[in-house]
Amino acid sequence: MYDKNWAKVDLDNVPRMVTPAPGPKSHEMHARAAQYMKGYSSQVRLFPVVFESGHGCTLTDVDGNVYIDFSSGIYVTGLGHCHPKVTEAVQRAAGELMNAHDYTTPIKMRLLEKLADITMGEGRKKLSGMQLYDSGTTAVEAGLRLMRAATGKSEFISFHRDFHGKTMGAVGLARLDASQGLRAPGFFLAPRGYCYRCEFRQKYPDCDLLCVDYLRTIIREETAGRVAGIVLEPIQGWAGSVVPPDGWIRKIRALCDEYGILLMADEVLTCMARTGKMFAMQHWDTVPDVMTLGKGFGNGFPVTAMLVADQYKEVIEKISASTSYGGNPMACAAALASIEVIEEERLCERSAHLGEILLARMKQLEASSPIVGEARGLGCLLGLELVKDKATKEPFDLAGQLVYQKAFRKGLAWIPAGHILRMSPPLIMDDDLAMKALDIIEESIYETQRELG
Repeated sequence: MYDKNWAKVDLDNVPRMVTPAPGPKSHEMHARAAQYMKGYSSQVRLFPVVFESGHGCTLTDVDGNVYIDFSSGIYVTGLGHCHPKVTEAVQRAAGELMNAHDYTTPIKMRLLEKLADITMGEGRKKLSGMQLYDSGTTAVEAGLRLMRAATGKSEFISFHRDFHGKTMGAVGLARLDASQGLRAPGFFLAPRGYCYRCEFRQKYPDCDLLCVDYLRTIIREETAGRVAGIVLEPIQGWAGSVVPPDGWIRKIRALCDEYGILLMADEVLTCMARTGKMFAMQHWDTVPDVMTLGKGFGNGFPVTAMLVADQYKEVIEKISASTSYGGNPMACAAALASIEVIEEERLCERSAHLGEILLARMKQLEASSPIVGEARGLGCLLGLELVKDKATKEPFDLAGQLVYQKAFRKGLAWIPAGHILRMSPPLIMDDDLAMKALDIIEESIYETQRELG
């Protein structure tokens, strides 16, 4: 059994910045790589540091600087970097069998049985049909094909600012820009339950969730009446940790049942205790027909899954669902070990606790800072929305960029998104280290306020 204290840190030495960051080695290595690598994320473009190693809740760059990891490798390493149980499981699998296409292996059998044990639903609603993949967008695409095959219909409705991946079908579920061309036929977007920026200018709960009722107008006026599925993120990630109002997801589930539409929950980002539950949909006691898993599923190893209700699982046979790498022994070992760690270390409870204390502190910052419009989140999925004016709620992109960079230079590795600052600390983080991370964020926000006047 591994030492449960393996990820403890010396608070006096974390973070530890030995040279202004990004340092000279980071600049040199990134420049060499950038001659060939294109399409970097905004977080890299804003702060091109080169990381060399990670341990628990810390990251070390090639210049020797040690950072608090407040992004979990962008929602991935929830158990901490190089968790000994996950590392050992992957190493053992790599020494035995690296790939066997979609043949059953002992470790795959055990993972499937474990997923069936922990997943949602009962009877025909139980999410007992499964297929394994190596990327979130591939799992989403499989879910779309499954819903079309199960219903004989071809249209989909998704929501403003949700994000579902970077392949053609998944991109069609989200916002497009000019470089991506036209949305594929049959894909429709609807306003999200985003109360801070309600597109209907309503106030919750007096609105009676008008945004859900508006789906009826979309179905009637925009679609051909052949909607196969409604696809949603239970809590938005890229858009800034937006938690829907109570009742929103349940009301969508009821609408789906009324119209004979399948409900797909994209939990690539929200699964595996990230929000304080194993699956975010459990917060609303709502079982989807299709659910995708990813990111924290393998704690950094590329493994994802599509889960389907028992009543539709035989449809998986019709969609050519297998992949070259999905469900390889190393991936299955990482996923199974990750689930076991979450259970053994009670990380759902830990995530919920961290979320409570962090959000309480963030709400204080919201009250005291003129540029923090809203602090929000659930579990270890949190966000701060920066605005130029609290009355107009005009997004403050420059402030978001500056706060992100200033905090990173102080030793906090985290995630920007324009005027929204995203936080996803490892679920294993100690309270004191989490508070130290917020100290850095608060200091960076006040510095930015003074700088921008």
